[in-house]
Amino acid sequence: MAWAGNQTLISHFVLLGLFTHTPLHLLLFSIIMVMFLVALSGNGLTILVINVDSRLHSPMYFFLSWLSLMDLMLISTIVPRMATDFLLGHGSISFTGCGLQILFFLTLLGDECFLLAFMAYDRYVAISNPLRYSLVMNRSVCWLMVGGSWLFGLVDGLIQAVFTLSFPYCGSQEIDHFFCDIPAVLKLACADTSLYETMIYVCCVLMLLLPFSVISTSYLQILVAVLRMHSAEGRRKAFATCSSHMAVVTLFFGAAMITYMQPQIYHSSKQDKVVSAFYTMITPMLNPLIYSLRNKEVTGALRKLMGRCFNSGQPKLHGA
Repeated sequence: MAWAGNQTLISHFVLLGLFTHTPLHLLLFSIIMVMFLVALSGNGLTILVINVDSRLHSPMYFFLSWLSLMDLMLISTIVPRMATDFLLGHGSISFTGCGLQILFFLTLLGDECFLLAFMAYDRYVAISNPLRYSLVMNRSVCWLMVGGSWLFGLVDGLIQAVFTLSFPYCGSQEIDHFFCDIPAVLKLACADTSLYETMIYVCCVLMLLLPFSVISTSYLQILVAVLRMHSAEGRRKAFATCSSHMAVVTLFFGAAMITYMQPQIYHSSKQDKVVSAFYTMITPMLNPLIYSLRNKEVTGALRKLMGRCFNSGQPKLHGA
Protein backbone atom coordinates (compact mmCIF):
# COMPACT_ATOMS: atom_id res chain seq x y z
CA MET A 1 0.00 0.00 0.00
CA ALA A 2 1.07 3.64 -0.51
CA TRP A 3 0.16 6.96 0.98
CA ALA A 4 -1.54 9.51 -1.26
CA GLY A 5 -0.41 12.84 0.11
CA ASN A 6 -0.38 12.60 3.90
CA GLN A 7 -3.95 11.41 4.42
CA THR A 8 -5.35 8.81 2.04
CA LEU A 9 -4.07 5.25 1.98
CA ILE A 10 -4.18 3.79 -1.54
CA SER A 11 -5.19 0.14 -1.45
CA HIS A 12 -5.70 -0.34 -5.18
CA PHE A 13 -5.19 1.07 -8.66
CA VAL A 14 -7.63 1.17 -11.57
CA LEU A 15 -6.42 -0.18 -14.93
CA LEU A 16 -8.16 1.67 -17.76
CA GLY A 17 -7.42 -1.17 -20.18
CA LEU A 18 -6.56 -1.46 -23.85
CA PHE A 19 -10.06 -1.35 -25.34
CA THR A 20 -13.41 0.34 -24.98
CA HIS A 21 -16.72 -1.33 -25.86
CA THR A 22 -16.91 -0.10 -29.46
CA PRO A 23 -17.42 -2.43 -32.46
CA LEU A 24 -13.82 -1.89 -33.63
CA HIS A 25 -12.39 -2.57 -30.18
CA LEU A 26 -14.57 -5.65 -29.80
CA LEU A 27 -13.03 -6.94 -33.04
CA LEU A 28 -9.51 -6.13 -31.79
CA PHE A 29 -10.27 -7.83 -28.48
CA SER A 30 -11.39 -10.96 -30.38
CA ILE A 31 -8.13 -10.90 -32.38
CA ILE A 32 -6.11 -10.62 -29.16
CA MET A 33 -7.94 -13.63 -27.71
CA VAL A 34 -7.22 -15.66 -30.87
CA MET A 35 -3.54 -14.66 -30.56
CA PHE A 36 -3.61 -15.75 -26.93
CA LEU A 37 -5.02 -19.17 -27.85
CA VAL A 38 -2.47 -19.55 -30.66
CA ALA A 39 0.34 -18.67 -28.23
CA LEU A 40 -0.94 -21.14 -25.62
CA SER A 41 -1.32 -23.99 -28.10
CA GLY A 42 1.90 -23.27 -30.01
CA ASN A 43 4.11 -22.95 -26.94
CA GLY A 44 2.36 -25.82 -25.16
CA LEU A 45 2.82 -28.16 -28.14
CA THR A 46 6.47 -27.13 -28.45
CA ILE A 47 7.15 -28.00 -24.81
CA LEU A 48 5.28 -31.32 -25.11
CA VAL A 49 6.95 -32.44 -28.34
CA ILE A 50 10.48 -31.54 -27.22
CA ASN A 51 10.10 -33.36 -23.91
CA VAL A 52 8.43 -36.46 -25.40
CA ASP A 53 10.65 -37.03 -28.44
CA SER A 54 14.15 -38.19 -27.46
CA ARG A 55 15.55 -37.06 -30.82
CA LEU A 56 14.96 -33.45 -29.74
CA HIS A 57 16.94 -33.75 -26.51
CA SER A 58 19.74 -31.45 -27.70
CA PRO A 59 20.86 -28.01 -26.43
CA MET A 60 18.99 -26.11 -29.16
CA TYR A 61 15.65 -27.73 -28.35
CA PHE A 62 16.38 -27.61 -24.62
CA PHE A 63 16.56 -23.80 -24.93
CA LEU A 64 13.48 -23.74 -27.18
CA SER A 65 11.42 -25.58 -24.57
CA TRP A 66 12.42 -23.03 -21.91
CA LEU A 67 11.68 -20.16 -24.29
CA SER A 68 8.21 -21.60 -24.87
CA LEU A 69 7.64 -21.95 -21.12
CA MET A 70 8.68 -18.32 -20.56
CA ASP A 71 6.41 -17.12 -23.37
CA LEU A 72 3.56 -19.17 -21.97
CA MET A 73 4.00 -17.61 -18.53
CA LEU A 74 4.57 -14.10 -19.91
CA ILE A 75 1.39 -13.93 -21.97
CA SER A 76 -0.58 -15.61 -19.15
CA THR A 77 0.59 -12.91 -16.75
CA ILE A 78 -0.98 -10.19 -18.91
CA VAL A 79 -3.82 -11.36 -21.18
CA PRO A 80 -6.19 -13.23 -18.80
CA ARG A 81 -6.21 -10.25 -16.42
CA MET A 82 -6.79 -7.83 -19.30
CA ALA A 83 -9.60 -9.98 -20.73
CA THR A 84 -11.29 -10.29 -17.34
CA ASP A 85 -11.17 -6.52 -16.79
CA PHE A 86 -12.63 -5.92 -20.24
CA LEU A 87 -15.48 -8.40 -19.82
CA LEU A 88 -16.35 -7.20 -16.31
CA GLY A 89 -16.15 -3.54 -17.32
CA HIS A 90 -13.70 -2.51 -14.60
CA GLY A 91 -10.00 -2.99 -13.90
CA SER A 92 -9.42 -2.62 -10.20
CA ILE A 93 -6.16 -4.16 -9.02
CA SER A 94 -4.81 -4.16 -5.47
CA PHE A 95 -1.57 -2.39 -4.63
CA THR A 96 0.01 -5.77 -3.82
CA GLY A 97 -1.41 -7.32 -6.98
CA CYS A 98 0.09 -4.53 -9.05
CA GLY A 99 3.49 -5.13 -7.45
CA LEU A 100 3.28 -8.87 -8.10
CA GLN A 101 2.36 -8.28 -11.74
CA ILE A 102 5.38 -6.00 -12.15
CA LEU A 103 7.58 -8.63 -10.48
CA PHE A 104 6.35 -11.56 -12.61
CA PHE A 105 6.30 -9.57 -15.84
CA LEU A 106 9.80 -8.07 -15.50
CA THR A 107 11.25 -11.37 -14.28
CA LEU A 108 9.95 -13.17 -17.36
CA LEU A 109 10.95 -10.31 -19.66
CA GLY A 110 14.50 -10.38 -18.29
CA ASP A 111 14.59 -14.19 -18.46
CA GLU A 112 13.69 -14.12 -22.12
CA CYS A 113 16.25 -11.43 -22.98
CA PHE A 114 19.15 -13.48 -21.63
CA LEU A 115 17.81 -16.81 -22.91
CA LEU A 116 17.57 -15.41 -26.45
CA ALA A 117 21.20 -14.31 -26.15
CA PHE A 118 22.26 -17.79 -25.01
CA MET A 119 20.25 -19.34 -27.84
CA ALA A 120 22.05 -17.14 -30.38
CA TYR A 121 25.41 -18.13 -28.88
CA ASP A 122 24.39 -21.79 -29.08
CA ARG A 123 23.66 -21.44 -32.81
CA TYR A 124 26.95 -19.59 -33.32
CA VAL A 125 28.94 -22.42 -31.71
CA ALA A 126 26.99 -25.07 -33.66
CA ILE A 127 27.73 -23.43 -37.02
CA SER A 128 31.19 -21.97 -36.50
CA ASN A 129 32.73 -24.75 -34.40
CA PRO A 130 30.66 -27.94 -34.89
CA LEU A 131 33.45 -30.32 -33.84
CA ARG A 132 33.64 -28.82 -30.33
CA TYR A 133 29.90 -28.14 -30.04
CA SER A 134 29.04 -31.05 -27.76
CA LEU A 135 31.97 -30.17 -25.49
CA VAL A 136 31.22 -26.42 -25.27
CA MET A 137 27.44 -26.77 -24.97
CA ASN A 138 27.32 -29.68 -22.54
CA ARG A 139 24.35 -30.33 -20.25
CA SER A 140 25.87 -28.51 -17.26
CA VAL A 141 26.55 -25.39 -19.33
CA CYS A 142 23.00 -25.42 -20.70
CA TRP A 143 21.47 -25.65 -17.22
CA LEU A 144 23.83 -22.91 -16.01
CA MET A 145 22.65 -20.64 -18.84
CA VAL A 146 18.97 -21.26 -18.09
CA GLY A 147 19.52 -20.82 -14.36
CA GLY A 148 21.46 -17.60 -14.99
CA SER A 149 18.62 -16.27 -17.15
CA TRP A 150 16.10 -16.88 -14.36
CA LEU A 151 18.41 -15.38 -11.73
CA PHE A 152 19.12 -12.18 -13.67
CA GLY A 153 15.43 -11.77 -14.49
CA LEU A 154 14.33 -12.36 -10.90
CA VAL A 155 16.85 -9.86 -9.47
CA ASP A 156 15.80 -7.22 -12.00
CA GLY A 157 12.10 -7.86 -11.35
CA LEU A 158 12.51 -7.68 -7.56
CA ILE A 159 14.54 -4.46 -7.64
CA GLN A 160 12.19 -2.64 -9.96
CA ALA A 161 8.98 -3.85 -8.29
CA VAL A 162 10.19 -2.80 -4.82
CA PHE A 163 11.47 0.60 -5.97
CA THR A 164 8.36 1.35 -8.05
CA LEU A 165 5.98 0.71 -5.18
CA SER A 166 8.14 2.57 -2.64
CA PHE A 167 7.05 5.94 -4.05
CA PRO A 168 4.10 7.84 -2.60
CA TYR A 169 1.10 7.85 -4.96
CA CYS A 170 -1.46 10.63 -4.91
CA GLY A 171 -4.22 12.15 -7.00
CA SER A 172 -5.70 9.84 -9.59
CA GLN A 173 -5.46 6.08 -9.03
CA GLU A 174 -6.16 5.36 -12.72
CA ILE A 175 -3.34 3.67 -14.63
CA ASP A 176 -3.85 4.39 -18.32
CA HIS A 177 -2.68 0.94 -19.40
CA PHE A 178 -3.89 -2.66 -19.57
CA PHE A 179 -1.40 -3.92 -16.97
CA CYS A 180 0.90 -2.51 -14.29
CA ASP A 181 3.76 -1.36 -16.49
CA ILE A 182 6.38 0.77 -14.73
CA PRO A 183 6.22 3.90 -16.95
CA ALA A 184 2.42 4.02 -16.59
CA VAL A 185 2.55 3.51 -12.81
CA LEU A 186 5.26 6.13 -12.28
CA LYS A 187 3.05 8.80 -13.86
CA LEU A 188 0.90 8.63 -10.71
CA ALA A 189 3.81 9.11 -8.29
CA CYS A 190 3.79 12.39 -6.39
CA ALA A 191 7.57 12.43 -5.92
CA ASP A 192 10.64 13.05 -8.02
CA THR A 193 11.33 9.82 -9.92
CA SER A 194 14.23 11.09 -12.04
CA LEU A 195 16.90 9.18 -10.07
CA TYR A 196 14.87 5.99 -10.33
CA GLU A 197 14.38 6.53 -14.06
CA THR A 198 18.17 6.74 -14.39
CA MET A 199 18.46 3.45 -12.51
CA ILE A 200 15.90 1.89 -14.87
CA TYR A 201 17.98 3.08 -17.81
CA VAL A 202 21.11 1.44 -16.36
CA CYS A 203 19.18 -1.80 -15.72
CA CYS A 204 17.91 -1.74 -19.29
CA VAL A 205 21.44 -1.35 -20.65
CA LEU A 206 22.30 -4.58 -18.82
CA MET A 207 19.02 -6.42 -19.45
CA LEU A 208 18.33 -5.30 -23.03
CA LEU A 209 21.38 -3.83 -24.77
CA LEU A 210 23.86 -6.41 -23.50
CA PRO A 211 21.85 -9.48 -24.62
CA PHE A 212 20.89 -7.78 -27.89
CA SER A 213 24.58 -7.04 -28.57
CA VAL A 214 25.42 -10.71 -27.98
CA ILE A 215 22.58 -11.79 -30.30
CA SER A 216 23.60 -9.33 -33.05
CA THR A 217 27.26 -10.35 -32.84
CA SER A 218 26.41 -14.07 -32.88
CA TYR A 219 24.12 -13.77 -35.89
CA LEU A 220 26.67 -11.60 -37.69
CA GLN A 221 29.25 -14.35 -37.23
CA ILE A 222 26.67 -16.91 -38.34
CA LEU A 223 25.98 -14.83 -41.46
CA VAL A 224 29.69 -14.77 -42.29
CA ALA A 225 29.84 -18.56 -41.90
CA VAL A 226 26.72 -18.97 -44.06
CA LEU A 227 28.18 -16.86 -46.87
CA ARG A 228 31.18 -19.19 -46.94
CA MET A 229 28.98 -22.22 -47.60
CA HIS A 230 29.53 -23.88 -50.97
CA SER A 231 25.91 -24.97 -51.33
CA ALA A 232 23.60 -22.24 -52.65
CA GLU A 233 20.57 -24.12 -51.29
CA GLY A 234 22.22 -24.37 -47.87
CA ARG A 235 22.98 -20.65 -47.91
CA ARG A 236 19.40 -19.84 -48.85
CA LYS A 237 17.88 -21.98 -46.08
CA ALA A 238 20.31 -20.75 -43.43
CA PHE A 239 19.80 -17.13 -44.41
CA ALA A 240 16.00 -17.51 -44.37
CA THR A 241 16.15 -19.08 -40.89
CA CYS A 242 18.54 -16.48 -39.46
CA SER A 243 16.64 -13.54 -40.97
CA SER A 244 13.33 -14.73 -39.48
CA HIS A 245 14.99 -15.21 -36.08
CA MET A 246 16.53 -11.74 -36.15
CA ALA A 247 13.22 -10.18 -37.24
CA VAL A 248 11.30 -11.50 -34.22
CA VAL A 249 14.22 -10.76 -31.86
CA THR A 250 14.45 -7.17 -33.14
CA LEU A 251 10.69 -6.79 -32.71
CA PHE A 252 10.91 -8.01 -29.11
CA PHE A 253 13.96 -6.00 -28.06
CA GLY A 254 13.02 -2.89 -30.05
CA ALA A 255 9.61 -2.62 -28.41
CA ALA A 256 11.08 -3.20 -24.94
CA MET A 257 13.77 -0.56 -25.52
CA ILE A 258 11.20 2.01 -26.62
CA THR A 259 9.22 1.39 -23.43
CA TYR A 260 12.01 1.23 -20.86
CA MET A 261 14.87 3.28 -22.32
CA GLN A 262 12.86 6.26 -23.56
CA PRO A 263 12.74 9.24 -21.13
CA GLN A 264 9.50 9.49 -19.16
CA ILE A 265 8.59 12.88 -20.67
CA TYR A 266 8.38 11.30 -24.14
CA HIS A 267 5.96 8.58 -23.08
CA SER A 268 2.34 8.72 -24.22
CA SER A 269 -0.30 6.30 -22.99
CA LYS A 270 -1.44 5.32 -26.47
CA GLN A 271 2.13 4.64 -27.65
CA ASP A 272 2.97 2.64 -24.52
CA LYS A 273 -0.09 0.43 -24.93
CA VAL A 274 0.60 -0.33 -28.59
CA VAL A 275 4.34 -0.90 -28.13
CA SER A 276 3.96 -3.10 -25.06
CA ALA A 277 1.48 -5.30 -26.95
CA PHE A 278 4.39 -6.41 -29.15
CA TYR A 279 6.47 -7.99 -26.38
CA THR A 280 3.56 -9.15 -24.22
CA MET A 281 1.32 -10.70 -26.88
CA ILE A 282 2.74 -10.72 -30.41
CA THR A 283 6.23 -12.17 -29.84
CA PRO A 284 4.96 -14.94 -27.49
CA MET A 285 2.66 -15.95 -30.34
CA LEU A 286 5.35 -15.64 -33.06
CA ASN A 287 8.19 -17.40 -31.24
CA PRO A 288 6.81 -20.97 -31.53
CA LEU A 289 5.87 -20.32 -35.17
CA ILE A 290 9.32 -18.94 -36.06
CA TYR A 291 11.61 -21.08 -33.90
CA SER A 292 9.75 -24.38 -33.66
CA LEU A 293 6.87 -25.00 -36.05
CA ARG A 294 8.98 -23.97 -39.09
CA ASN A 295 11.57 -26.51 -38.01
CA LYS A 296 11.32 -29.82 -39.89
CA GLU A 297 12.51 -31.89 -36.94
CA VAL A 298 9.90 -30.38 -34.63
CA THR A 299 7.06 -30.70 -37.15
CA GLY A 300 8.13 -34.27 -37.88
CA ALA A 301 8.10 -35.10 -34.17
CA LEU A 302 4.68 -33.41 -33.83
CA ARG A 303 3.23 -35.49 -36.69
CA LYS A 304 4.66 -38.63 -35.12
CA LEU A 305 3.13 -37.76 -31.74
CA MET A 306 -0.26 -36.95 -33.28
CA GLY A 307 -0.18 -40.19 -35.26
CA ARG A 308 0.63 -42.15 -32.12
CA CYS A 309 -2.25 -40.49 -30.25
CA PHE A 310 -4.63 -41.10 -33.15
CA ASN A 311 -3.67 -44.78 -33.47
CA SER A 312 -3.95 -45.37 -29.72
CA GLY A 313 -7.51 -44.01 -29.86
CA GLN A 314 -8.56 -46.46 -32.59
CA PRO A 315 -10.32 -49.68 -31.49
CA LYS A 316 -8.29 -52.81 -32.05
CA LEU A 317 -9.81 -55.48 -34.28
CA HIS A 318 -9.67 -58.95 -32.75
CA GLY A 319 -8.38 -61.64 -34.97
CA ALA A 320 -6.83 -59.20 -37.42
